[in-house]
Amino acid sequence: MKDFKKLEIWSRGMELADLVYDVIDDIPWQKGQKVIDQMSSASLSIPSNIAEGNSRRSEKDKHRFIEYALGSAFELETQLIFSARREWSTVQKIDRALELCRTEQKMLMSFMDVLEK
Repeated sequence: MKDFKKLEIWSRGMELADLVYDVIDDIPWQKGQKVIDQMSSASLSIPSNIAEGNSRRSEKDKHRFIEYALGSAFELETQLIFSARREWSTVQKIDRALELCRTEQKMLMSFMDVLEK
């Protein structure tokens, strides 16, 4: 059995999900319900797809799930930017989440490069 919890990209993904939930706590439910739903889904999709991809035997399958995680990271970045534009959370919380989101994107792209070789 492969231990996905030892992967740094999974740990960072979990940290990002925690930060996103801190942002979500600030969003007014009546105004941002759909964004809240999308942000929570996208943020949890990142480490979830990393974990699922790690269970796959072929590099091609692993790559596909890392690609799903990357797509969710870009989706999440858009939602965080939108939340910042609406001023739904503090600049500090959103900036920290965006910083970690972009770091996660870079790490996922690097991991995909390794899997392609």
